Amino acid sequence: MKIAGKTFEVNNKEKVFYPAEKYTKQDIMEYYQKISPYILPHIKNRPLTMLRYPDGIKGKKFFQKNTPDYFPEWISTKKLPKKEGGEVEYILGNEEATLVYLASQACVTPHIWLSKIENPNKPDKLIFDLDPSDEDFSKVKTAAQIIREFFRENFKIQTYVMTTGSTGLHVVIPIKPEVEFDKVLKISQKTAQHLADLYPEKLTAEVRKNKRENKIYVDVMRNAYGQTAVAPYSLRARPKAPVATPLDWKELKKLTSAQQYNLANIFKRLGKKEDPWKNIYQNPVKVEKLIKEIEDL
Repeated sequence: MKIAGKTFEVNNKEKVFYPAEKYTKQDIMEYYQKISPYILPHIKNRPLTMLRYPDGIKGKKFFQKNTPDYFPEWISTKKLPKKEGGEVEYILGNEEATLVYLASQACVTPHIWLSKIENPNKPDKLIFDLDPSDEDFSKVKTAAQIIREFFRENFKIQTYVMTTGSTGLHVVIPIKPEVEFDKVLKISQKTAQHLADLYPEKLTAEVRKNKRENKIYVDVMRNAYGQTAVAPYSLRARPKAPVATPLDWKELKKLTSAQQYNLANIFKRLGKKEDPWKNIYQNPVKVEKLIKEIEDL
C-alpha cells in the first residue's frame, strides 16, 4: 500500500473487526485516511499509545507504548523517560500514512499525551473525564455544564467538550505549557473535590467505584505525566464504531449518547460544520494564574 509516498504491506485487509457492522481492517484504514485532516492537528507531536485489537473488538486488546522494531523507519518517534526509570520510544502520529499504518496494525484507538514532545513534562491541556455510574446520560451532560459554568463564572475561562465515544464526556481547558504535570494534577484534584463538595448529589471525586453511588465521577487522573486520553476523532471498540467527537456546547442539549457519532455518520456531520476544536489552542489559559485563583477560591 502506498500513501503520500510511504509504502508498506498490509495483511488480512478483509479481516472483520466490528462483527455486527461487518467493518473490516480495510474499513478502519480508510476511516483513518479520510479523517486524517481532522485528527492530525490534535495529535501532532504528542507521544501516542496504541490500543490494539489483533482479533477485532471482540478479541483480546492491549495497550502498546514502545514502537515495535518492525515498524517502518519513516514513522516518526520520540524517546522519553519513564517516571520509574528507563525510557520508551513513542510513536508520533504526525502523518496520514502513520495513522493508516497503525490501523493496519490493529490500532483501533490511538491515545495521546496531554503534552507535546517540546515540553513533555508540561501539559498544554487539562481534562475532566466525566465517568457515569449508570446508564443515565443526562447526568453526564449536567456534570459537563456544571464544570463549564464553574470556570466561566469564576474565571471567565472557555472550556471545550467532547464525547469519548464510550460512555462519558471530556471537558477540556487548553493551558500554556508552563507548569509541570504534578502541579496540574494537584490543582485538578482540588477542583474536582471542590465541585463534588458544591454538588454532592450529582458529582463525586471518589476513586473507588463502590463509593460513588449513582453520581458522576470527575476523573482527573489523566492529568499526570505519561497518562493518555483518547484522541479526538478516534474510533472506539464498541458496536457501530462510535467516534470520540468534539462538540459545540450548544450541541450538548440534543446529544443523546456519548456514542451518537460513529463511522457511518461522522463525515456527514463534518460536511455540515467545521471542527469545533479547530482553534482550541489559540488562547490557552495561563495556568499559574489559574492555580492561584482556584486555591484562593
